[in-house]
Amino acid sequence: MEERANAGAGALTAEASTAFGGVAAGGLMCLLSMSSIQFGAALSSSAIAAYGPAGASWLRLAFAAIILAVVVRPRVVSCNRAQWTSALVLGATTALMTMSFFAAIERIPLGLAVAIDFLGPLSVATIGYGLSRRLLWPLIAALGVLALAHDGEGWVGDIGGILFALGAGTGWAIYIVLTKKIGASFKGLEGLSISLMVAALVATPFGFAGAMPKLDAYGLVEMAGLAILVPLLPYTLELIALRRMPTASFGILMSLEPAIAALAGFVILAQPMTLLQMAGTALVVAASAGATFAAR
Repeated sequence: MEERANAGAGALTAEASTAFGGVAAGGLMCLLSMSSIQFGAALSSSAIAAYGPAGASWLRLAFAAIILAVVVRPRVVSCNRAQWTSALVLGATTALMTMSFFAAIERIPLGLAVAIDFLGPLSVATIGYGLSRRLLWPLIAALGVLALAHDGEGWVGDIGGILFALGAGTGWAIYIVLTKKIGASFKGLEGLSISLMVAALVATPFGFAGAMPKLDAYGLVEMAGLAILVPLLPYTLELIALRRMPTASFGILMSLEPAIAALAGFVILAQPMTLLQMAGTALVVAASAGATFAAR
């Protein structure tokens, strides 16, 4: 009897250890995904300066679409009308969201741009549960954004950059809703692959003319690397992470993204932050984590 009890205890310990290992691995993948996105955005500054926000967006989307199409080989011909509609809308949203975000980080610090960007999905997650006390979380995040927008001497950035960031946040909110739908109507990564092709085509009229005359061999390698950093690597990491950990834990961990964006802005772009701005970042992170926890 005692041996059975010991064996059972050993089995439970092994299962707990395996589960913890899965969650830990998922958490590490979340951190790698967020780092890839934000450091990729910071490293895009040279491409934005060279090709402009629209040109850099088009190049990144085009390379990402080509790479994923080669890997996934989506069956474009077999798509039905509903699948094409969702792919077209998601692709157009992705293109406009990317161009808006690049235009924002050209004008305002990365940490501020990402914090404003976060207001979109945070509002969707909160309003989706109706008008309740959960509306407190977007308000806390908005206070954090105000703190981030002031460096102790004056307001940071310009109105144009803030409007572009708000546009990117709106696009991100729509992107989340559409991604759920497209994920249900396509197998594997086919929906993402087709939507990226559409995004590259939508961005072509805005970015082709400004990018192609300046593109050289170094630029080709640079943009291919940036396309892998965002969105290919993060999407893959997040997909694997969601299989290893609860969705609520995933959402709370992803709330760290504004803080990682601030770190990337400091390390790559030499964008220091005051204590007030650090407090603002903490408010945005806390609001996002609180909204995720409350939704759970």
